[in-house]
Amino acid sequence: MMTAYIEKISYYHPELTKSLSESGIMILISIIAAVVIGLPLGTFVYLTKKMPTKSNHWIGIFLNAYINIVRSFPFLLFVVALIPFTRLVLGTAFGTYAASLPLSFVAVAIYARLVEQVLLEIPNDILELAQSLGSTKLQLISRFLYVEARSGLVLALTSVVISMVSYSTVMGVIGGGGIGDFALRYGYQRYEYAVMYTAIVLMIIFVSVIQISGSWFAKKINKK
Repeated sequence: MMTAYIEKISYYHPELTKSLSESGIMILISIIAAVVIGLPLGTFVYLTKKMPTKSNHWIGIFLNAYINIVRSFPFLLFVVALIPFTRLVLGTAFGTYAASLPLSFVAVAIYARLVEQVLLEIPNDILELAQSLGSTKLQLISRFLYVEARSGLVLALTSVVISMVSYSTVMGVIGGGGIGDFALRYGYQRYEYAVMYTAIVLMIIFVSVIQISGSWFAKKINKK
């Protein structure tokens, strides 16, 4: 029985390797977008609440609306609705890189909201201290807020990575491939349940490694 299983997995090994690579690309691109765009976006939303001004009030409302809409939109419908925009930006709506675009939008929105929530947990004393020292907004963010919230930001990013693993499994609908698409096409649809469960176990292991690594790193940099 074990021999038959090994032979079956060996037969599908090229497709499995390809699907893992596709998932890795989609997740990596979306996480880079989350950090590069979602982190400052969530920080700005936080500042519009803690340090409101006339100039940032309406921007804050707009950004909050974007975050709320994207986070509440059913993901599969969001992917389909974004196909014309994806085709406009990338020239195609199919493939791994095209699938990374809607994933990135969602990753940015999720991480931005989590960043805002983490920053809101910072005591007001930190803000008052920064202001009393005459810190600029950039200094306030980099030397006070991010330093104080670094552990929470890592844990938030860990949650986003895990969410992207889950979301990426449905990207086969636009030809994005990935491990979820592999499990459906080569496992479920061909009644190769051993192949399907192998893919599921691999995803569980990957998520577990991400969670353990993120928690360990967050604990390591937490100086409280």
